[in-house]
Amino acid sequence: MDLAFTSEEQAFREQVRAWVQAHLPKELSRKVHNALRLSRADLQGWAKILGQKGWLGYGWPKEFGGPGWNAVQKHLFEEECALAGAPRIIPFGPVMVAPVIMAFGSAEQQRRFLPGIASGEVWWSQGYSEPGAGSDLASLKTRAERVGDKYIVNGQKTWTTLGQHGDWMFNLVRTSTEGKPQTGISFLLLDMKSPGVSVRPIKLLDGECEVNEVFFDNVAVPAENLIGEENKGWTYAKHLLSHERTNIADVNRAKRELERVKRIAKTEGLWEQPRFRDQIALLEVDIVALEMLVLRVLSAEKSGKNPLDIAGLLKIRGSEIQQRYAELMMLAAGPFAMPLIQEAMDAGWQGDFPGGVTANAPLASSYFNLRKTTIYGGSNEVQRNIVAQTVLG
Repeated sequence: MDLAFTSEEQAFREQVRAWVQAHLPKELSRKVHNALRLSRADLQGWAKILGQKGWLGYGWPKEFGGPGWNAVQKHLFEEECALAGAPRIIPFGPVMVAPVIMAFGSAEQQRRFLPGIASGEVWWSQGYSEPGAGSDLASLKTRAERVGDKYIVNGQKTWTTLGQHGDWMFNLVRTSTEGKPQTGISFLLLDMKSPGVSVRPIKLLDGECEVNEVFFDNVAVPAENLIGEENKGWTYAKHLLSHERTNIADVNRAKRELERVKRIAKTEGLWEQPRFRDQIALLEVDIVALEMLVLRVLSAEKSGKNPLDIAGLLKIRGSEIQQRYAELMMLAAGPFAMPLIQEAMDAGWQGDFPGGVTANAPLASSYFNLRKTTIYGGSNEVQRNIVAQTVLG
């Protein structure tokens, strides 16, 4: 296994870097580097810029309108975007549901849904978790009853990330109660503007409404929006979850945030304290180790092997690292990490104190928000069981 990039790959990196630097709005980059609030317009604006270039579906094959990049090129693209301060691509459309539609959807569904995802025009949401079905997703109870040429959907989803912005939702619904719980689940595409759909934002500790409850009251969904076969949705869901868990690892964002930890530590006078610098060094070692694991996965993909059986391991390490760098930033900033006055941050005055930096102001918000990473996408406790069974044997 050769983990060094070839000259062709390095040239590709330079091309991506130059394009991103030329097209990423400077104000948007400033917000990302300082962890300031991103609006829907910010997130979707960058998505549309990528869509115009044909790079929003950067992991897509050419036959579906993607660039057809290999695994290493996709990694280099993600890294350059992260280091430049680009927002994360909202994954629900291009990274999660699109591969399912490509693999299991009909030709008509592919023609209907993929262009809007590739352009960034259509915002997708994920309808998986329910109040009684999180990591134990097979326990979901949202029902879809076939009535003629429609499914009538009733139930509730929760923790729907950015669901308040959603145009469409890919939804796991129960279409049968016979046999094992997994065998009665179907994968349904649902227009969130349909009558009977209601979204209720959940305000989190950081003051944001990043997640939502979504209720379905006799929502009529055309049967043609069923992906694949009825009662086979669990198979499609597992395909999607492998991509989600790999995406959660997000080693490139961790590398960017490591530099932010160092910047704050130097500004606040902690860089010269050996014990604190030791903690930064330990974090950096773990980020490098995670990157090596990601590169091993990419090497396996280049040789035609399926690397997704260790997606849970990537999720475990990546999510823990995110929590650690958020905690180190909090410790470095001390009391300057605590203020969370959104209007003041938007006005740009927080951080105008002796020795302070603007990046300190929303650190408490980031810290609280990242406590969830070890839970969503399948809790790390469950992922360890999966890794033990599928990888260690």
